[in-house]
Formats: sequence, C-alpha cells, structure tokens
Amino acid sequence: MPRAIWSGSISFGLVNIPVKVYSAVKDTNIHFHMLHEKDGVRVRQQIVCPLDDEQVDRDQVVKGYEISPEQYVTVTSDELGELAPKASRTIDILDFVSVSEIDPVYYQHPYYLVPDEQARKAYGLLVSAMKGAGRVGISKFVMRDKEYLAALRVRGDVIILETMHFADEIVGTADLEGEVPELQEPTDRELKIAGQLIDMLAATFDPEQYRNDYNDSVMDLIRTKAEGKEYVMPPPVKEEGKVIDIMSALEKSLARAREAKSV
Repeated sequence: MPRAIWSGSISFGLVNIPVKVYSAVKDTNIHFHMLHEKDGVRVRQQIVCPLDDEQVDRDQVVKGYEISPEQYVTVTSDELGELAPKASRTIDILDFVSVSEIDPVYYQHPYYLVPDEQARKAYGLLVSAMKGAGRVGISKFVMRDKEYLAALRVRGDVIILETMHFADEIVGTADLEGEVPELQEPTDRELKIAGQLIDMLAATFDPEQYRNDYNDSVMDLIRTKAEGKEYVMPPPVKEEGKVIDIMSALEKSLARAREAKSV
C-alpha cells in the first residue's frame, strides 16, 4: 500500500480541495552498499581536506559558490533559511493551458493527488471541469522547503501532478548551434523506404511489454549467487557493423521487420 508523502490543498479560484500526494512511480533501480572486500563490512565515507589531508567534521563544513576558479562566496545555513520559500500547504493553480502547448521536455516527476473524504465533491467537480475543457492546470507549490512548478492533469478520475522544470533549466535546441551538423536531404526512395519501415514497426503502446533487461539480469545474478550457485554469463551481444550505405541498411531493416511480422 503506497504511503502519502505530503498533504495540502488544491487552490482553484476560491475553492480549496484537501488532497494527499502519492508518488506515481517507484524506484526500481538496484542499489548496492559499498563493502570492504576483505571482511564484507560496510565502509564509511569521510570528508577530507586535501590541503592538510585531515578529516573534517561536518559541522566545520560551509557552503561555497564558485564565482571564478578556486574563488568562492560562502553562505550560511541561516542565510539560506531566510531566503527559502515559505512553507505552504497550497497547490495554487495559476493558469489552465492546452496540454499540446507543453513540450514533454518540461516534465519531471508524476504524483497522484487523492482527495480527502470530505473533498470528494469539489475534487470530482475539478476533474469533470478539466476533462470538459481539455486543459491542464499550471501551478506552483512548496514541498520540503523547495518551490515547484507543476502541471495538473486528469488520468481516469484521478488528478496527476507532474512537477516541471522551470524555463531557465531547459537547454534549448538553439543552444546546440555549432554542435549539430547540417542535415542532408534524403532522396525520395530513402524517404519512402524509411516510411514503410516506420509503418511496419507501428504498434499500439503497451508499457507492459517493455522490460528493464539490465535490472532483470542483475537480479537473476543476485538470486543465483544467494542460492550458492554459479551464474553463467550470457554470451555477448554481437554488434552490427557501422552503416555505410543507408539505402542498403533501410532495405535490410525492412526485410527483417517483415520477417518478424510474419512469424
């Protein structure tokens, strides 16, 4: 059973809707502890000053912002605390926009917003109104002393809050000027074959069919070793050679896709 990580209210005009926040995704990465190989005991990390090679206590460490090479402006925890966004339990909807206007590059992390029992009617009203308008709500809120920009959208009968990057965090394609080579125009035949390949590989999105193969392999390794058995490494995947003739590569890819579809 998931546990709420935060609680507050959606502010919609003069309407206040109490909600609980649940993460909509979970961490499936495999995490390892660092052990001393000789005795299998977990090692500790220490802070060491490279100037005198001495260990430094954490209460002797201050924050510094590098303004030029090896030149820092130090700030105190008290100073940062004064500037920190004030604690709030309100998710303020600022604007309603079309979802098509939001480039997916802005999205960060999804959360479910679940209403309190007494807020079911107001929550249902907002869900129905957003569905009818076909819009998402852009909001700002503070969670764990950090200010967030977020998009509120409806999935089924539940509102999803998707934290977003602020505009100044996004690296625009214009910033890649000089890094991206000028594209070459494809021939009509190349474009036709590429289109046929895309059509051949077209499918309905089914997230259940995609697996994290690396995670599965590592867990298989761990389970096998935990049982005291020897793990046999799979043979290395043979890499394809570099594409020299794009037309030949397209035709071979199309033939493979047709063969796979016929199986």
